[in-house]
Amino acid sequence: MENALRITHYALRIILMGAPGAGKGTQAAFLVKKYGIPQISTGDMFRAAVSEGTELGKQAQEYMSAGKLVPDEVTIGIVRERLSKADCATGFILDGFPRTTAQAEALDKLLSEMGISLSQVINISVPFEYLVERAVGRRICKKCGATYHVKFNAPSKDGICDTCGGELYQRADDNEATMKNRLKAYEESTRPLIDYYKNAGVYTEIDGRQPIAKVTEDLEQVISSEKG
Repeated sequence: MENALRITHYALRIILMGAPGAGKGTQAAFLVKKYGIPQISTGDMFRAAVSEGTELGKQAQEYMSAGKLVPDEVTIGIVRERLSKADCATGFILDGFPRTTAQAEALDKLLSEMGISLSQVINISVPFEYLVERAVGRRICKKCGATYHVKFNAPSKDGICDTCGGELYQRADDNEATMKNRLKAYEESTRPLIDYYKNAGVYTEIDGRQPIAKVTEDLEQVISSEKG
């Protein structure tokens, strides 16, 4: 029992939030590398459960094949299976789950039943008008996939990749109207979650407008204060 308590104290169990374009993926990759804990997305969990042929995976597959949303009771069951795996013993990063307060409540109940709790809910916050500007100005190399920005990270030669000389292009969905719609949907779904975790006392917000290295530094400070 003493050992279980010691593991619970030091384990990092994080929900990482951030709107599309906020840089969540970059920071999640840093956390995975530094702390050796898995990044777990809803899609990854579903695909793994289906691939492994678990009963819940089969149920999820039926809903997805029919173009329907997977019910919360199936989703939370798959979450339980995933968090019970050995690689989550020292922590995890949940990405894209929970999406609703009902799922957050179900997750709290699940973690309580497992004898563990969340360390932090960290939101990489960026004003939406800034995210629209980021998306609209983004350019990607057709050849090597390198990413540029016409304002914040322009190539040496307009329209040409510095790395491989490939042609740069703008993704079809990197336009103002599409981005605004995505951000509106994100705001509507996550605002109740932010309030929920603020009330729970585990919510921290980091300014995602800062340089990547400074956002990383702030993340480390939040995590260090929790471990301490």
